[in-house]
Amino acid sequence: MNNWIDVTVPVRTGMPYWPGDPEFVIKRLLEQSKGDMCTLSHISLSVHTGTHMDAPLHFLPDGATMETLSLEAVIGPARVIPIRDRKAIHRSELLEHDIQRGERILFRTVNSDGLWASDSFFEDFVYIAHDGAEYLAEVGIRTVGVDYLSVGGFREDGVETHQALLRAGIWIVEGLDLGKIEPGAYEMVCLPLRLMDAEGSPARAVLRKV
Repeated sequence: MNNWIDVTVPVRTGMPYWPGDPEFVIKRLLEQSKGDMCTLSHISLSVHTGTHMDAPLHFLPDGATMETLSLEAVIGPARVIPIRDRKAIHRSELLEHDIQRGERILFRTVNSDGLWASDSFFEDFVYIAHDGAEYLAEVGIRTVGVDYLSVGGFREDGVETHQALLRAGIWIVEGLDLGKIEPGAYEMVCLPLRLMDAEGSPARAVLRKV
């Protein structure tokens, strides 16, 4: 088990979150140090907090919800692809990587070189451009993962990128921390909570080098 690398962003007070979403809050309801029989906490958060998955309903009005996720989408071989572009992931760069139908693809960008160390949301993160998302949809990959809070950009291609991927049946993992991950082939396990009727869910994601 020591070969597994946790690529989940720790859920913590003060962590970055998407502007307009609720921030993560944890409150102790019971504490043994105060004489209670156990320690008990209450949490409040968006289902799109930290490392999480998007279900089709997130951007498609009649889309499927999280409990419909097939485990084949999130357990199995995955490929980490390095991205040179410091603004967006475009079709032109993706063409270099011979991406195949059914692959689970994770993109490592400059996002993983320090953004998660900041408590502030970074607006200019590297995202999947609409033309890149359309290419992935045309190829027919199974799952895509990115190393910040959205596959689409903050100022552009937010809706368009999500819709292109989700309409193609591609499951989305957002908020990965790939700072310690080299490009190449891995085994992946990414398990979201089995939330009924939800458009997203927090997840725990780990990789193991093949």
